[in-house]
Amino acid sequence: MSRSPLHPIPLLPVGSQDAPAPLPPLLPPLQNPPSHSRASRCGPSTWGLSCLLALQHFLVLASLLCASHLLLLHNLPPGGLSYSPAQLLASSFFSCGVSTVLQTWMGSRLPLVQAPSLEFLIPALVLTNQKLPLTTKTPGNVSLSLRLCSLTSCRGLELWNTPLREVSGAVVVSGLLQGTIGLLGVPGRVFPYCGPLVLAPSLVVAGLSAHKEVAQFCSAHWGLALLLILLMVVCSQHLGSCQVPLCSWRSASASSTPIYMPVFRLLSVLTPVACVWIISALLGLSVIPLQLSDPTEAPWFWLPHPGEWDWPLLTPRALAAGISMALATSTSSLGCYALCGQLLHLSPPPPHACSRGLSLEGLGSVLAGLLGSPLGTASSFPNVGTVSLFQTGSRRVAHLVGLFCMGLGLSPRLAQLFTNIPLPVLGGVLGVTQAVVLSAGFSSFHLADIDSGRNVFIVGFSIFMALLLPRWLREAPVLLNTGWSPLDMFLRSLLAEPIFLAGLLGFLLENTISGTQTERGLGQRLPTSFTAQETQKSREKAAQEYGLPLPIQNLCSCIPQPLHCLCPMPEDSEDEEGGPSETGEMADLLPNSDESCPTASREGFRSQ
Repeated sequence: MSRSPLHPIPLLPVGSQDAPAPLPPLLPPLQNPPSHSRASRCGPSTWGLSCLLALQHFLVLASLLCASHLLLLHNLPPGGLSYSPAQLLASSFFSCGVSTVLQTWMGSRLPLVQAPSLEFLIPALVLTNQKLPLTTKTPGNVSLSLRLCSLTSCRGLELWNTPLREVSGAVVVSGLLQGTIGLLGVPGRVFPYCGPLVLAPSLVVAGLSAHKEVAQFCSAHWGLALLLILLMVVCSQHLGSCQVPLCSWRSASASSTPIYMPVFRLLSVLTPVACVWIISALLGLSVIPLQLSDPTEAPWFWLPHPGEWDWPLLTPRALAAGISMALATSTSSLGCYALCGQLLHLSPPPPHACSRGLSLEGLGSVLAGLLGSPLGTASSFPNVGTVSLFQTGSRRVAHLVGLFCMGLGLSPRLAQLFTNIPLPVLGGVLGVTQAVVLSAGFSSFHLADIDSGRNVFIVGFSIFMALLLPRWLREAPVLLNTGWSPLDMFLRSLLAEPIFLAGLLGFLLENTISGTQTERGLGQRLPTSFTAQETQKSREKAAQEYGLPLPIQNLCSCIPQPLHCLCPMPEDSEDEEGGPSETGEMADLLPNSDESCPTASREGFRSQ
């Protein structure tokens, strides 16, 4: 192994058709390499590494799905489902896969994995409105698992189908409203007014909002959770710059030249999860959720379709919860778009990309609700945090994650395997990825004048109130009561959404309190170290990065005028400012492409 601390590795961009540029000190250029030996020179196929990265994103997604389902099922009264919980999980996998493929192909075009978010879970928990004590069971002092309340004060057993149908109805309403918001171009009109002082508080609160649930899962076995967190930190940070030689090839001069890759950083989720999972199995620490590990036999194959168990239940309370879901997830997704673009050194998403992204997220939520899933789909903050850990991002990886999810959604028996993920693993994975989102929020403050009294007030007030109001709502001795149940449901759901509150308060204060452009951090898009040539090149490529695929773009002239907000405008190529990225439909993540072998150029490496 070799280390190169003097040559930091930047995030890989979404994609490029140009030849990749590897690290100069580690990959010397080849002189006139023969084309017939290209495969052997370029080492392992980038498709293999893409599959490994996609598998790690899939593990994060599976952790988020299992955690969300477990928290929701735990909130229901004692009882069960008339079908296997694995089928419920499989339907969520399938809808997440379809939404991810649509999002990366013709939505925002960012490599964003779609998954249920906390903004769906909070209104769902308010809608079920059951506060049951969480008890634990520790057979032999070595196994710990969550189970439903078994106290005498608990209500009698009943099926979960009815409350889950009502939650699914809220998800459908949320998807329809979110899709309408996107089709009307509302995100494109609002996003330009969301500067660093709106984005940063939202990201900080997004990172902090899940700390209670993460601690709950980690407390199942703190030893395993701390071991997982320690391994993830060591692999991604302490060993992140270690370059491991993977192979060697014979050049024309018959000299052996090894290829170095940051393997520890690129596998900083898969390796720790596999190690801790194996250790927990060897020690007999089977810390798994009982609600998801139902003994009911799940089918090996099924085709998800609407009305599989029953149609979603639309009630006034479900309508109110769905509206709050739509508002909160739209706020969260816009922040996720900005964060992903920032991590990949791209320009902020243009209006048409934001509108398309929310429209297709709404479509994914409608599909999830019709399939019976109690949680919709939205851009996943934990998966964006994983992009920061790997320091790579690619549409190819996001496409593979979507295909993995769709394939697993066709087999509930295989989906049931992921219910065996130990609870400390769920907590450790989500804890590290949420911490990265939190740090990304703090890093956004440097774009504005944080020493300004105006900015100090906006940031502090937005973050504190966004955390205070949900806590006050939970601890209030008397529930909020206006006399009309749907309005109560709407207010309780919306006031319990920390990300929505932070975004709303930051937006209102940022755009109503006077301040200069420099003070607000607006207009600072490109690093000052960029040359004029790089700046011009990034501007030319930014529109293509967020633009639609050519077959879809040709149809823009045929769509009605009200929907033109979904299509790139000619002036976008002149106004867009991007980061140091190249563009393209797919991306090869490492200098092992099928088109060309690496050559040395600028510091860092790019994807093909």
